[in-house]
Amino acid sequence: MGLKVHSYESLGTYDGPGIRLVVFLQGCPFRCLYCANPDTIGFDGGTETETAEIVRRALNEKPFFGKRGGVTFSGGEPTAQAKELVPVVKELKSNGINVCIDTNGGIWNRDVEELFSLADLTLLDIKEFDNSRHRRITGHDNTVTLNTAKWLEDNGRPFWMRYVLVPGLSDYEEDIRALGEHFGGYKMLGRVEILPYHTLGKHKYGTLGWEYRLEDTPLNTPEQLSAAKALFDEYFRCVTVN
Repeated sequence: MGLKVHSYESLGTYDGPGIRLVVFLQGCPFRCLYCANPDTIGFDGGTETETAEIVRRALNEKPFFGKRGGVTFSGGEPTAQAKELVPVVKELKSNGINVCIDTNGGIWNRDVEELFSLADLTLLDIKEFDNSRHRRITGHDNTVTLNTAKWLEDNGRPFWMRYVLVPGLSDYEEDIRALGEHFGGYKMLGRVEILPYHTLGKHKYGTLGWEYRLEDTPLNTPEQLSAAKALFDEYFRCVTVN
């Protein structure tokens, strides 16, 4: 059985280091209010794709990867297909291709553990540190996500943290400080990315017949982004606003 692939992005520069082939997988258990790819949430869509096809695409683009680039699996939620993804990652790595997993960290089982053990880098999306606000944003609590981060730290697996700054949802100073105090000492955390809230995927909700529930949420002001970066800078090195 192959992977259920939603789509591809060639020469991507936002999902991990260097230039990357981004493979968007189908299906995600979270229901984030601001999801930019709501068409990847359902598990019924996507195209079943064999390992050889993904490896072929990656090898075609390998000359552009340079020393830092590679393949990033995003979604959707890649760990929802961990069992099918593990052999793909093994084949890519056997061809000398760097692999990143972009994940919400909300699924854990033996296949997910093996997947994170194989990946060169994990891009861990922390939606909110406060559990009640995390549930409001995603429909799930953040216990598994925080445990995933601890596993990565304890097992020496490099990861980056990605944090979407949404006015009125995830921009609370006390929550950012609590997150900083929790993760500030993590040695495997190499980079913190603050991702501004955007509405680029908003038009997809109408196509799907879904309500976009953040209709009245404003975009971040430059002042809000600067203030958030200053907060994160108190706890982390390599903080960037993407």
